[in-house]
Amino acid sequence: MLIYYFCLPQQLFKDPTATVITSNSDKLLGALIAKDGQWRFPASDSVPDKFKTCILQFEDEYFYKHPGFNPISIFKALKGNLSSGSVKRGGSTITQQVIRLSRKGQSRTYFEKFKELILATRLEFRLSKDDILNLYASHAPFGGNVVGIDAASWRYFNRNASDLSWAESATLAVLPNAPSLIYPGKNQKRLLNKRNRLLKKLFENGTIDELTYDLSIIEGLPQKPYPLPQIAPHLLQKIARKNKGERIKTTIKVSLQEQTNAIVKQHYNLLKQNEIYNISVLVLDVNTREVLTYIGNSPTDNAHQKSVDIIDKPRSTGSILKPFLYASMLDAGDLLPNTLVADVPTQFGSYQPENFNKSYDGAVFANEALSRSLNVPAVRMLQDFGLDRFYHYLKQLQLKDLKYNANHYGLSLVLGGAESNLWDLCKSYSAMASTLNHFNANSSQYFTNEFCQPIYNSKQSIDFGKLTNEKTVFDAASIYLTFESMKQVNRPESDESWGFYDSSQEIAWKTGTSFGFRDAWAIGTTKDYVVGVWVGNADGEGRPGLVGVQTAAPILFDVFDVLPKSEWFAKPYDEMLEVNICKKSGYRASSICDNTELRYIQVSGQKTEPCPFHQLVHLDTSERYQVNSSCEAFSNINNKPWFVLPPLQAYYFKTKNPFYKALPPYRGDCAEASGISMEFIYPNQQSTIFLPKNFDGNTNDLVLKVAHSKPELELYWYIDNQFIGSTKDIHDMAVLPSSGEHMITVMDELGNELKHKITISE
Repeated sequence: MLIYYFCLPQQLFKDPTATVITSNSDKLLGALIAKDGQWRFPASDSVPDKFKTCILQFEDEYFYKHPGFNPISIFKALKGNLSSGSVKRGGSTITQQVIRLSRKGQSRTYFEKFKELILATRLEFRLSKDDILNLYASHAPFGGNVVGIDAASWRYFNRNASDLSWAESATLAVLPNAPSLIYPGKNQKRLLNKRNRLLKKLFENGTIDELTYDLSIIEGLPQKPYPLPQIAPHLLQKIARKNKGERIKTTIKVSLQEQTNAIVKQHYNLLKQNEIYNISVLVLDVNTREVLTYIGNSPTDNAHQKSVDIIDKPRSTGSILKPFLYASMLDAGDLLPNTLVADVPTQFGSYQPENFNKSYDGAVFANEALSRSLNVPAVRMLQDFGLDRFYHYLKQLQLKDLKYNANHYGLSLVLGGAESNLWDLCKSYSAMASTLNHFNANSSQYFTNEFCQPIYNSKQSIDFGKLTNEKTVFDAASIYLTFESMKQVNRPESDESWGFYDSSQEIAWKTGTSFGFRDAWAIGTTKDYVVGVWVGNADGEGRPGLVGVQTAAPILFDVFDVLPKSEWFAKPYDEMLEVNICKKSGYRASSICDNTELRYIQVSGQKTEPCPFHQLVHLDTSERYQVNSSCEAFSNINNKPWFVLPPLQAYYFKTKNPFYKALPPYRGDCAEASGISMEFIYPNQQSTIFLPKNFDGNTNDLVLKVAHSKPELELYWYIDNQFIGSTKDIHDMAVLPSSGEHMITVMDELGNELKHKITISE
């Protein structure tokens, strides 16, 4: 009895299996062949009913009645084989065949048959009949390198085993008995006859009706194996690194994955004409943090790194981090949503940021600077906020490719000086959206584990942690106001009129373009979904036109078009308060702001300073001139608020804002008050200047420019204390200094002085 008890190995089959991934609805997404070169899927939980009926009718009608062997079948087979002098008939049950399949390479002698019989009875004690049948269906040979019903149904009929017709199930049921019959172009008649005999048997015993039988026998046979689906090949490779040889049910929504695949293929065919070959797309469910679509690369070729999964690869971020800076400053109370920020030529040491369009607005609202992705205001905001403070916020987002300290990146951190990947960025945007959703749904509380990793295995679920009154990274109001600003980003040309259509949805989104046109980004979020897109070349080659809004954004909106529509985020009133805002500056209104409105701001924003740009000026009765007590009676002086920008900001601001009014000049009989200011427009903070030569070989002039708060005053220009001329109204001075260091001095007629040292290099 002990020998009998231990005669059967604990694990019958140790064969390697293929790595198989399915969608959240059990649709096959892809498979990697087993390491022994066989298409052998991991055993499934059950055998499809049609195949089960067919295999029992063909192989073992009394399967559920015998103890592992059928004495009558054995006797008939033995009698027939002895009378013919050769093996003509087998008497093995399905249980015995399971044992034979597990004992690979054993000779088919009567002694081995007897051993299989003993082992079969032992197997019957260990497993249920259904489990034994499942073992057989999972390990039976189906011709070539196809093993098991699941692999066979996909290889021969391109569908799940549960979706096979009666004719298809009957075809597969007769194959394990003679797997060589399946080879294309060979033995087709024998295979057809065996299948039809089985179908006739099913008809005669009442399993199928006459119509089903008639339709089944006219079905054709498989002619050649189908390639297995490759709907999410890069996700398959990602899963195979940790779950090799397993069947994993993913969170992928197959219809969305296939639609997105088609979108990517369409855009790839256009982009490759400009030698842009790689695209990756990630779609997340904000509420469950599940991965709904995973496209690691476009359908390119091996010469352009087709197999590289770019979703988790570090790439230059471009402007995609700007919303995090905006949210950080809101969260810290250093900024209000539409505070005016400077947009003028700027240089920090040797670093000189420039806007994409090479122009300047002088001053621009912070939310507009974000929606227009202006570089200079972003860098100036980072300088004011503090590089280390912003870096601390980014580290809380758990961006794994942010490997160096803040000083390593410098102020270029917000313009693409750092690297990140599509996975981490989408994770961060979805966590921000989820924070806002949870705050509004849970009595104004936050979850402690909001910034968690997305999942793609359906067996996993997200633990958002415990509810708390403390924010995780950003407070809900800062996130909401950031999304409101991102909603205003100008959409691609094909979608510019989105706001006029009732079917359109509001999306908070941002693009990014790395230096040298190497990476184009677009990431957007709604209340329910985050879509992230990266476009470029995997080898880092830059291309003209590889710009986020032109290449990545159209893909982003095409994907959002196939997603269910979402409502816009609810306003987190408990983290906001309503205050009076100066409409011209975006600051909290001071007592002299003449044009104000009530707006909701984040609670932390109440510590920001009141509007610094309005000042009370004294005018004569005509309001054409400034006056004071030295020239006008108090009764005739009109006190009026006036919006005044610093000279350099005003110089650029008035070119974009024709209604901006500079301060009126003082009346000629008045003693002018102090407060005069002037700044260099060019050179501005620049120490070394290169003077190019024209076509005649002559060196071009250097044009010096100054902005003065009172341009009507005359300015006197000096180089190295040598007078070179004067200007009035328009303060531009062309000079041709020699190579070397020079000191430029500008003095107005009131004695105010401005100096700047430059080095001329030819």
